[in-house]
Amino acid sequence: MQTTPVKVLDAIALLVDKPALSLSSGQVGTIVEITASGVYEVEFCDTKGRTIGFAELRRADFLVLHHEPALAA
Repeated sequence: MQTTPVKVLDAIALLVDKPALSLSSGQVGTIVEITASGVYEVEFCDTKGRTIGFAELRRADFLVLHHEPALAA
């Protein structure tokens, strides 16, 4: 289970395909809202910054990305 805390504006990588939303594993998104316990609203954009879509994801559906070196727990 992933234990990294999640906050608004965190960059994430999708771990599962979401074909109904035209999203595939590995796509990068941004947390824009935490809607309820364990549910996160994520915005996905193209390389020009245009919104592709939004998805409500559970914590198990994504990996929080780090821009600074971090030690493994």
